Amino acid sequence: MSDVSGSELRALMARVPSVEKVMASAEFAALLAEYGRTQVLGAVREALDRWRAGAQSGDASVSALDVARLKSAVEAALRQRNESRLRSVFNLTGTVLHTNLGRALLPDEAVQAVMKALTQPANLEFDLSTGKRGDRDDLIDELICELTGAEAATVVNNNAAAVLLTLSALASKKEVIVSRGELVEIGGAFRIPDIMSRAGAKLREVGTTNRTHLKDYEEAIGPQTALLMKVHASNYAISGFTKEVGLDEIAPLAHARGLAVAVDLGSGTLVDLSQWGLPRETTVRETVEAGADLVTFSGDKLLGGPQAGLIVGRRDLIAKIKKHPLKRALRVGKLTLAALEPVLQLYRAPERLTERLTTLRLLTRAADDIRIAAERVQPALQHAVGERYAVTAEPMFSQIGSGALPVDVLPSYGLVVRMADGKRGGRQLLALEKMLREMARPVIGRIADDALRLDLRCLEAADEAHLIEQLKGARA
Repeated sequence: MSDVSGSELRALMARVPSVEKVMASAEFAALLAEYGRTQVLGAVREALDRWRAGAQSGDASVSALDVARLKSAVEAALRQRNESRLRSVFNLTGTVLHTNLGRALLPDEAVQAVMKALTQPANLEFDLSTGKRGDRDDLIDELICELTGAEAATVVNNNAAAVLLTLSALASKKEVIVSRGELVEIGGAFRIPDIMSRAGAKLREVGTTNRTHLKDYEEAIGPQTALLMKVHASNYAISGFTKEVGLDEIAPLAHARGLAVAVDLGSGTLVDLSQWGLPRETTVRETVEAGADLVTFSGDKLLGGPQAGLIVGRRDLIAKIKKHPLKRALRVGKLTLAALEPVLQLYRAPERLTERLTTLRLLTRAADDIRIAAERVQPALQHAVGERYAVTAEPMFSQIGSGALPVDVLPSYGLVVRMADGKRGGRQLLALEKMLREMARPVIGRIADDALRLDLRCLEAADEAHLIEQLKGARA
């Protein structure tokens, strides 16, 4: 019930400043300069409406409203309304290529190229040698072919689009033969059978989930066959009693029947990662050399570039793909091309990749270096969470992420937060995880085994200092 008498309410209402007075006051001059009259006026009216509603409902906490108090409420509302929904976070999940956190971080060369493309006109579709209209794929076609050994290439906005476009252009109303063991579903409910259907192609499954033989492909080929297709297992692996037909067997069969082979590599890589102690992954060049007529792969996974889907392979097939109406709908803009070219350029000097390519630098970071970083951050995190929790630096394992090498892990180090009294503390840990997630720059970790775990593999020097300062100013 109301704790404010009628006379008190009338007195409070009488003291409310008018909108005109508020807008003309010196206190609001800075807000008007920063946010403009339209936004400020709307925020003032909303704040006044909220105050009146509270006063009329008898809210005992409502007190006299003046311009200074109103300005504080309006400023907070405007700041929240204009804050970008896309925010920088600390990725302490232990997953380097985290789909939900933006996947690959771009190297400086790519960032500078994007800045230039944002602020200056560029020859996106203009041939400087002839003075006539050009093809935007020409900006990176030669470079991609040099790095992969393919005859031609084209780029679309992600690998799912690359697969969709390839199937639409080459297999519409025809059959595509795929092993049952490769009919994957990846994040975001991307399923190969669904993509096949949307492309107008008919899926012809062969073999079983765990074993497929060459004769399965051979017996499935018929007059309606358009392609033989291999799909990277992406985010799962089958072990035990298994049999997979390699590209070196499928390609000769397809070519002898006058058919093409398409390979969806998913997280395609241009270099042998095992030279840096990482798990072995077939490269795009090796796939082309093994007989693939077309290869599709991502730009923002193991490649370490921007979101893009690359299609490389035979010149005649790429030409047909580029003429398909979907190509225009799926093409990339100038910012993607501006970022992709310098990333590809880095691969011309593979011996320097671990220094210059952000993704590879994070993947190859030594566990001892991460341990030292964890020991530096530990006191600040302990201060932030308080005595109720115990923070220790401990070894852990990182993941590459985004469907790349799903069963392989990387030795790492991080901080583990448990209840100081040794109890499980499920709700308390969830509250703590929420507190860190709601910081000025959100800290994203993961809860596992009755502890909050913060893997520091992706925390580099500049961000480490920022994190420590942020934690020093916080308290659970």
